[in-house]
Amino acid sequence: MGLDIGEARTGIARSDALQIVAFPYKVVRAGTESDMARDVAMAIQEVSPVLVVAGLPLNQNGEPGPQAAKVKSMVDRLRALVSVEIITQDERFSTAEALRVARDMNARSKARKGKVDQVAAALILQTYLDRRQALKNTLA
Repeated sequence: MGLDIGEARTGIARSDALQIVAFPYKVVRAGTESDMARDVAMAIQEVSPVLVVAGLPLNQNGEPGPQAAKVKSMVDRLRALVSVEIITQDERFSTAEALRVARDMNARSKARKGKVDQVAAALILQTYLDRRQALKNTLA
């Protein structure tokens, strides 16, 4: 499962059973950090993934900034609520790429926000899946 954690919305993605392809799943909207953690934890429990990959927004230079600290805080909250392993991964360009994909899908701007979050989560998860497969191929 992939997460694009935001303050108002968190995009969620899943992979196929063989863990090869990621696809958008849903968006969780919440007003407070506590509500967001609870609702995302419920979504994780619905899917029962073997691993959760949360995007970590780093600055252009690769250093964590204020938004990364917020994501880390949410990941810590989620770790307290679910038993599945949660890892983080650099997501510097996922939102920009997701915006491009949503525009290409001709999503209206009001509907685009939720689509962007889901697509960003799918891009985060797909990057993880691709890197894992590349590592397996290197070791084989």
